[in-house]
This record gives sequence, C-alpha cells and structure tokens, in this order.
Amino acid sequence: MTEARLDPILSTAPPVFSEAEARDAAKRHFGITGDFDALTSERDVNWRIDTGAARYVLKLANPAEPPEVTDFQIRALLHFEPQGLPVPRVVRTRDNKTEAVTPQGRLRLLTYLDGVMLHAAPPSTPLRRSVAQMNARITKALADFSHPAAAHVLQWDIQHASRLEPFLRDVPEHLRGLAGKALIRFNLEAAPVLPGLPRQVCHADLNPHNVVVSADHQSVTGVLDFGDMVLTPRVCDLAVALAYQIDTENPAHSLIDYLAAYCEIVPLSPDERALVPVLIEARWLTTLCIASHRAKEQPQNAAYINRNVPLTAAGLGAFAQVDRAALQDRLTARDFATTLTQRLP
Repeated sequence: MTEARLDPILSTAPPVFSEAEARDAAKRHFGITGDFDALTSERDVNWRIDTGAARYVLKLANPAEPPEVTDFQIRALLHFEPQGLPVPRVVRTRDNKTEAVTPQGRLRLLTYLDGVMLHAAPPSTPLRRSVAQMNARITKALADFSHPAAAHVLQWDIQHASRLEPFLRDVPEHLRGLAGKALIRFNLEAAPVLPGLPRQVCHADLNPHNVVVSADHQSVTGVLDFGDMVLTPRVCDLAVALAYQIDTENPAHSLIDYLAAYCEIVPLSPDERALVPVLIEARWLTTLCIASHRAKEQPQNAAYINRNVPLTAAGLGAFAQVDRAALQDRLTARDFATTLTQRLP
C-alpha cells in the first residue's frame, strides 16, 4: 500500500509565537495594544487582541504555507469589502500594507467577529436554512474572484478524495468499513463527473467552528477562516458545509432542506444535485482520514484535530440507513424545490 503522507501544510506544526512576541509585533507593525488571548488553530498561530474599543485577530501563517497562498486569502477578504458580507476585514500595517513579513513569519491582522459559534448553538430548521443561504451568498460573491494561487492543491479539498486510500489504515477500526465504502462511491460516482461541473474559488470549510450565529441562534452573522479556500467544483463547497448540517434522525430531509435553501440563491444543475450525497460522504471520509492520521502525528493537538470526528462518525452511520435511490429521485427531479415539504424515508 502507498505510504500515507500529508501535504506539508498539514504535517508542519504551527510556528512558535509567544505572547511577548505577539505583543511586540502587534504594536510595531499595526500600532495595536491590548489584552491578548490565544486562539486554537489547525496550522497557524492566532492571538485575539482586545483593545477595549475593538477586537482583532493577529494571525501568524504556518511556515509551510506559500506566500502566494497567504496573499490569496488576503485578496479574497479584500474582494468581499464592497459587498458587505459579514467576514473579517483586513487591517493595514502602519505602512499601509496588508501583511507584515517578520522573523517569525508572515503576519496579518483581521477584525474579530463577535457572536456565538455555530457548534455551540442548538440545531434548528431556521438556523440550518440560514447557514445554507450564507453558504450560497459567499459562493456567489466569490464567483468572479480569481488569483494565481487559487488552483493550489489542498488535501482537505474533497475533489481529491481519491488520494485518501493510504490513510484508511489510520481510521478507527469500527469506522473503517463505512469510510472504505464512501471512498468506493466517490471513485465510481463523483470522480469521473466532477471535472465537467462548474468550478470557482470557494470557502471550502464552512464547519461549525467557522460560522458565527446570532444570540437567539436563529441566523448566521459571520463567516471566519478562509484558510482552506481553493478553486474547486462549487458543489464540493456546498457538500462540505452541508456535511455539518445533517440531522442524523432524518438525514435525507435535512439534506434536501439545506439544498433547497441554498438553491434559492445559487441554483445547481441536476447533475450537481445528484452528487451531493456522495460528496457529503467524501467530506466525512476526508475528516476521518486526515484527523486520524494527524492526531497520531501531533498528539499534543489531538483534541483540536479530532473535534469534528464524532459528528462525522454519526453522519456516516445515519447515511448508511438512507434509501439512496429515493433520495436521488428527489434530488434530480425537475420540480426539486417543491420537495422541501416532503419527508423522505
């Protein structure tokens, strides 16, 4: 079997950036002082700064991230500014640059979005539909955005799920069978079709730790972390977000509910809709494979790395009980929007 090897950006530990270094850099490059709190991150180092008047995130990029990819993320946030979407804003350095090159690495300062994180909010139909529509709004806003680094290859990008086979050995044994079946379905049903579907730059990681919601838990008020942004089939982006919105008590209905809300803003073709179930499974497969492998390599960060694994495992188990033929009939129906009110077995 081929050796399981992660992309450097996923296998390189976050840089070392102490609070003292962060304080000095924030003051020197951005003229910002205040209270500093460390934030968790997959591969960067993030410090939240509270000045009393405003809050910010000081972000030091992973040393394995190419400078052009960092710039790609910055330019996307700048692209959003005239559109009024609730995403972080880029704060300029004291010499009016979008980032600072320091001995520790490339440093950015972003505005901080206050609110309740989606993972802490109780699931509900209104909230699910709000996530779907924000997902679509972000996708629509990025449709005309381009950058030389947009086509960089990222292992989290589910269009590349075929490459995960070597990582199956790291998946917990009780989940390995379901993960293996998801990989087979992706290779047979999705891989041959994806290259012909609409592609664009996408957020590609609308997980519950990257979405901010209102105090009443009814609507989305912000979207964070564009670190996994990539040029990919737009349906892959939708499937990633939807993977975290599946109701395991009624997975097919929650899928259709989300998809119908999304399509009110960004209509998808029947060919795209038909792939949604297998692409959701591809996201769960990707999460299991990468998280299981990285947790073994970075046990000190295992709790953060594995934070979405229980939800992933529950989703795979629930999908195993779905009548896939009935679901496909609904997804590809010409009157797809009217299926929203119909519950599936």
